[in-house]
Amino acid sequence: MWNGRRDQRRSNQGLKRREFLQAGGLGVLGLGLGAAPNALARGTAADRSVILLMLVGGPSQIDTFDPKPDAPSDVRGPFRSIATAVPGVRVCEHLPRLAHRLDRVTLVRSVHHDAAPIHETGYQLVQTGQLSRPDTDHPHIGSLAARDLGPLRGAPAFVVLPRALGNTGVGVWRGQSAGPLGTAFDPVVMAPEKGHSGAYGPTEFGRSCHLARKLVERGTRFVTVNMYDTVFNQVSWDCHGSRHFSTLDDYAREVLPTFDRAYTALIDDLEERGLLESTLVVATGEFGRGPRMNASGGRDHWPGVWSALLAGGDSGRGQVIGRSDALGGEPANHPVGANELAALMATHLRLSLSPTQG
Repeated sequence: MWNGRRDQRRSNQGLKRREFLQAGGLGVLGLGLGAAPNALARGTAADRSVILLMLVGGPSQIDTFDPKPDAPSDVRGPFRSIATAVPGVRVCEHLPRLAHRLDRVTLVRSVHHDAAPIHETGYQLVQTGQLSRPDTDHPHIGSLAARDLGPLRGAPAFVVLPRALGNTGVGVWRGQSAGPLGTAFDPVVMAPEKGHSGAYGPTEFGRSCHLARKLVERGTRFVTVNMYDTVFNQVSWDCHGSRHFSTLDDYAREVLPTFDRAYTALIDDLEERGLLESTLVVATGEFGRGPRMNASGGRDHWPGVWSALLAGGDSGRGQVIGRSDALGGEPANHPVGANELAALMATHLRLSLSPTQG
């Protein structure tokens, strides 16, 4: 089992400003793609945008992007794995569209944190880059963009679709608004129109991804799409296997096909419209799931390791960054702190992310 032995205290406190500037670009994740000490000086935010697909509930890494077909049955789970466009890399059988396009994205298989295994700590780290303290909450990166970059071509600078996060278990800061910056930099929350969104599918998540594309085309700096707004009494990624939560059958029937269709349509659409180079798309949950299935046939909270997808911007194509161990329980190499995803998004927008924001 993952025991948090890798010391991430420094990571979870947020990147110091000097370290952030020295890391530069995707060097924050050590990707080696254009990273240099003066990376922030090469250009400006200009028309850059970020779309964060918040996979609320915490997807199981083993049942999505990091299958373990050779592991014991209580680890590998019920799904088969399939080959992808990247030789030697396999994903869950219920992600065929992603499999076909994996050479157009970067897959990070070693994201983790060692904070409390609750939804809210993951939301804080991914969306603000820092953990809250009793006397301090930290603003969402989108709120920093609203403050430091402002709107572009009259579009709202920071938007959350289709709703803000609701009840996810613990009544603490979820990091999805401006916090200490003040309500002037809170996101605009809007829901997509009902109906079918063409290639994105007939789901609310599909319609929200379609609207996210239209917003960045108009000039919105940061769009967060919450795939779900709660983990209770509805289908989500929170696959404990018992009600009031979701099951792996829900994954197969609804969650994975919905994500597969909408995510790949978004990437296709951005690329066809010439927006992918300027738009960084990050798809991640707030943690992973336990490598061994529980007594209900589901998986429980597990911040020890999970996977994230990066597309657009300078994120590269067809790369796999890091790997988990044989049981999918902890990073085997190249561990990536959850806050580093936040730093990556901030860097794409040429924003400074530091513990002293406010």
